[in-house]
Amino acid sequence: MVKHNNVVPNGHFKKHWQRYVKTWFNQPARKTRRRTARQKKAVKIFPRPTAGPLRPIVHGQTQRYNMKVRAGRGFSLEELKAAGVPKKLAPTIGIAVDHRRKNRSLEGLQANVQRLKTYKAKLVVFPRSARKLKAGDSSPEELATATQVQGTYMPIHQEKPTAEFVKVTDEMKSFKAYGKLRVERMNKRMAGTRLKRAAEADKDEKK
Repeated sequence: MVKHNNVVPNGHFKKHWQRYVKTWFNQPARKTRRRTARQKKAVKIFPRPTAGPLRPIVHGQTQRYNMKVRAGRGFSLEELKAAGVPKKLAPTIGIAVDHRRKNRSLEGLQANVQRLKTYKAKLVVFPRSARKLKAGDSSPEELATATQVQGTYMPIHQEKPTAEFVKVTDEMKSFKAYGKLRVERMNKRMAGTRLKRAAEADKDEKK
């Protein structure tokens, strides 16, 4: 039996039900269409990687996400200079450039410079003309063995923190954390008063 003095449920939910039904019968066809489009794009941009240009490692914005790393928009001019890549050449060899980005930390700069150097070591540059080889183009042997990279190139991995195990000593067991915190809190609170008392004591001694 229904408790309390409530209205008897009388919702008519069957009126014009077909008007509110959404179907998704085009999902399998869309999947096929997207797959075909990806294949066509891969053929069109051959021999470049299918995932697009190389992106830098950047930290997320705000205090909530800044411990996570992700792919950024492009490498900064400082990073390109440190890695020895001219800023005008970078987009032509598959490196994304963001001239507005600034390096706020030395660790981030070094990580992206190392990423660029690794990319340069693996890079195979196809000549514009098969008859004319220019400086920086790869050798014919490298060109013969080159394949198009499918999927994400040089993926960014989140570093997992490692736990350090130590043996619990008698000193650790006897340590009173709560008492120590209370003492340090009192020391901080009384710092000004004690300093004032010491200054007054010195003044009295000089007299």
